[in-house]
Amino acid sequence: MNKTVLKLRPSDYWRIGEHESWFQDMAAKGFHLKKMGIYFAHFVKGEPKKMRYRIDVLMKKKISPEQIEMYAESGWDYVTGYQFFKVFSSSEELDAQELYTDPAEQSHTLKELDKKLAMNASVIAVSMLLMIGMFTSIWFLDGTPTLVLVEGQAIQQTILTFFIGYLAYKSLQAAIFIRTLRKNLIKGKPIDHHAPWEKLFRRNSTIAFLFTLVVGLSIILPVLHLVKGDTKTLPEVSLDLPIVRLADIEQNPALVRGEPAYMSDNVDWANRYTYDWSPFAPVQYKSDENGVVPGESWKDGSGEYSPSIETRFYQLRIPAMADNLIFDLIKWYRYEDPFEDYVKTKHPNFDLLIIHEEEELKEVFASRGKYVMHVRYYGYVDINSVIENVEKKIMGRGVGNCVPLDKTIRKR
Repeated sequence: MNKTVLKLRPSDYWRIGEHESWFQDMAAKGFHLKKMGIYFAHFVKGEPKKMRYRIDVLMKKKISPEQIEMYAESGWDYVTGYQFFKVFSSSEELDAQELYTDPAEQSHTLKELDKKLAMNASVIAVSMLLMIGMFTSIWFLDGTPTLVLVEGQAIQQTILTFFIGYLAYKSLQAAIFIRTLRKNLIKGKPIDHHAPWEKLFRRNSTIAFLFTLVVGLSIILPVLHLVKGDTKTLPEVSLDLPIVRLADIEQNPALVRGEPAYMSDNVDWANRYTYDWSPFAPVQYKSDENGVVPGESWKDGSGEYSPSIETRFYQLRIPAMADNLIFDLIKWYRYEDPFEDYVKTKHPNFDLLIIHEEEELKEVFASRGKYVMHVRYYGYVDINSVIENVEKKIMGRGVGNCVPLDKTIRKR
């Protein structure tokens, strides 16, 4: 029983001459074509033979027995088909007449395929333009590309966009190739049945492998987000997490947690913390915490004093991204506030420190090495307390010994 051998096929299915040449070279090595799959060609291992292969374009996917018999009478045996391409073989010894002695006549067989590929390319091109619009809006609409990259939710969509773009390029390439081939046939230039295929095959195989690998890895990303990420209610007892707690800022024993404003999946979303993962920030924490001080009121008389705090913490894989991430966080949170209200401040324990104060609102954006932290506090405590707590959390991540805070820096 002859052994069937699978070999990776050239990916450009429309290159007729290259495929014919490949089949002939394989037969000379003892591999005789049996079937064409999507990614692999099936060969039967046997004795090396000098064979000729020809590909004819028939828009019907199935070839009739009458057509097979007609080709056989001319010395060409039907082997297999893939899409609209039908493969025939003949031994060199038979010296069978070419399927088409007139190239202009053969050009008519490509007319319908030319139209079909042109239509496919047009549809894919329009779809690609829409995807590029979506891709651009995800990354640049808010002007925070580093934040989008670090949080990681758009990475898979981006990879898939590039992959679909590659497919669109190949579709356009197929349409152009078949149209050019048809024009050459009309001019009387026949198909090169011995067209070189090795260099093209290696290049396309490498590109296809890399795309398959990257797309395959991208499919894992949502799974890792689900496995490594979660949201929980923030306990009132302090946890060893890289977040600033409201009690650490307020330092008021009368501070208590208010009634849950919104509960879902057993999570108090007004007092919760979320941890997440992405390829560019393997450690991410977000927290929200709200409290009430009974007996105290806001100065404007709007109600009971209820301070709150929000923390974002990132441990970056590439420290050089830290500054851009901070500026993106500022863009994300600044709303209508001018950039002039965000003040860059020198500090011995931070690579970059930017603060923002607006009545009860105090914000701190800080980075050191691969760590970035943003704290948004709403209350009456001085901003220096927020800075000190951010400093403790970042320095507590093992990035070095803390330098005493200079009084002149505290006053900015």
